[in-house]
Amino acid sequence: MPRIAEARPAAEPSSQEQKARQRRILRAAAGLAAERGLDRVQMHDVAKEAGVAIATLYRYFPSKTHLFTAVMAEQVEQLDKLARPPRSDQDPVDAVRELLLRSTRQLLSKPLLASAMMQSNVQANAATVNEAIRIDKMMNEAVFRMLGLESPTARDVRLVSLVIECWYGMLSSALNGRISMADVEVEIRLACGLLLAARSNAPEPTALDD
Repeated sequence: MPRIAEARPAAEPSSQEQKARQRRILRAAAGLAAERGLDRVQMHDVAKEAGVAIATLYRYFPSKTHLFTAVMAEQVEQLDKLARPPRSDQDPVDAVRELLLRSTRQLLSKPLLASAMMQSNVQANAATVNEAIRIDKMMNEAVFRMLGLESPTARDVRLVSLVIECWYGMLSSALNGRISMADVEVEIRLACGLLLAARSNAPEPTALDD
């Protein structure tokens, strides 16, 4: 289990050089985890692979939990870029389903890396790992955008949070070998359909739907 280091904020890169160095660290960590899994990745190996001093690595990422939560945040950023407001001819709930399914397939293609990210995100303490908060915020905002919820209500926030929690749970079960990808697809579609039908901007049911 990854250990959170002393409670101190991670350094934020400011210059372009520092940002490039941080990206190299994240790429190195992702590559090593995809090959070895979280427990067999050592911080010294990440620093060596990224071409940085170990002190530099710890300045940006005080622990493996910080590091792999940041790797997950970078993955979620890519998902966020794919989230677009609904087209007039598009069912927004279907769009959310397809985005979550696409992300699931991508994550399951590198199961050791996906497990490392998920485990670190679960262990992250929001008080010391800022990326954990950013992940939740990006995920929620991506779904709101796809549903066309510009001013989500408190109920909308709860419903979307439940969808995302269901997705995390199904992804974890798939990574642990408890359910198949086919089951994941069925359950994601079901969860989205049931929960998001109750959102504030859902269309009113027609007589045929009753």
